[in-house]
Amino acid sequence: MSDAKSMVRALIARAKAAQEIAEGYSQKQVDALVTAIAWDMVNVDNAKAVATLAIEESHLGNYEGKYGKLMKKVRGALRDMKDCKSVGVIERVPEKGLIKFAKPVGVIGALVPCTNPEATPVIKAMNAIKGRNAIVFAPHPRTKKTNKLIVDMMRATLKKHGAPEDLIVTIEEPSLDSSNELMKQCDLVVATGGAGMVKSAYSSGTPAYGVGAGNAVIIVDETADIKDAAHKIKLSKTFDFATSCSAENALVIVESVYDDLVAHLQAEGGHLATSEEKTKLQSAMWEDGHLSRHIVAQPAGKIADLAGINIGEKEVFIMVEEDGVGPDYPFSGEKMSVVVTLYKVKDFDAAVAKVNDITGYQGAGHSCGIHTTDQDRVETLGNKVKVSRIMVRQPQCYANSGNWDNGMPFTLTLGCGTWGGNVSSENITWKQFINVTWVSEPIKEVIPSDEELFGDLAK
Repeated sequence: MSDAKSMVRALIARAKAAQEIAEGYSQKQVDALVTAIAWDMVNVDNAKAVATLAIEESHLGNYEGKYGKLMKKVRGALRDMKDCKSVGVIERVPEKGLIKFAKPVGVIGALVPCTNPEATPVIKAMNAIKGRNAIVFAPHPRTKKTNKLIVDMMRATLKKHGAPEDLIVTIEEPSLDSSNELMKQCDLVVATGGAGMVKSAYSSGTPAYGVGAGNAVIIVDETADIKDAAHKIKLSKTFDFATSCSAENALVIVESVYDDLVAHLQAEGGHLATSEEKTKLQSAMWEDGHLSRHIVAQPAGKIADLAGINIGEKEVFIMVEEDGVGPDYPFSGEKMSVVVTLYKVKDFDAAVAKVNDITGYQGAGHSCGIHTTDQDRVETLGNKVKVSRIMVRQPQCYANSGNWDNGMPFTLTLGCGTWGGNVSSENITWKQFINVTWVSEPIKEVIPSDEELFGDLAK
């Protein structure tokens, strides 16, 4: 037996023993544990320590973004699951004679990306325990210390409240072998990370929730509040230096407001690259066809330095104009950086087509957004694009994964449906972390007539 296999087997055994204890918990006990974990992780001192270490260790994003995610997303996840039934009878439908019972999944194997190492494990642990599961983390090696700090904090909370600490376990020295073993040996995989990781999750032989690639495309039409749109785009694009897969990667702008929006984006701190600067950026951002790790989630000034271009001190994101889509036009893909691509289109119909072109190349099923005041256009977009979520007049990376001013479920794991090669198109929450037993009792037989079923065909 390999070292990785035996090590993971030992972790799974510990987690399983703890989970068997939690399986006997009442709804009140489960909710108390979840609330306690959330409370301790939004403790200011704890959140500061996690955000600080995440930056020191990963060199991705910024402190304000890491701290902000912990404070907002953890609270939001708790709000969404508070008072929800996840133990015993969770629903009765008397008219259909149905009763539904929630059951644990077992031991969850959770893969954690280095781009979002702070709130992701907390929310996954809360979701797991809400369903009376145990969870074993496989962090990215680049942020293993951050993950260990968070897990130790949550284990201390469990101990303080009389629960088995091994409900939350981590691989302390992660590797590709140990991550693959975890996915093979656990009961459910929840994979948040790159395409390779998600593919491995689906190939593990274990049921899995994965996420697709992000490449959010935002339409701005001639009815939009241009100043408001520019401000929200800037907020989202620069948050945590675009570590989020939901950050705006491309703007599709109706030509009649193109110049006005660009001017407002420049006023918000956007640098519009010249054609010469675009060429230099492309060389710096892609190495042998792959996005360079040196530009991912870095400040605009550092990216400009690497590319050998000059930007102003107050310029915090970079704009590149483009017209093509596909591998010959790398700026049309996901950039994981504070670089956003601008497309000028004739009208709204052309904008919708461009969204499908871009997401068809990269980001299928993930998300798009629109800044418009025309509700008919919102619904047209909803009918025509192949994405799982559309944000209307919102900062995309704030909104996709749940925000206080929208109804999206709080999470950091975004399903992309079959378009993105995923089993779910939902925001992944505790609801995907339970099994449900349906109990059916006999009801009065009611057989519809052919006229009711077939309408005019039966006449």
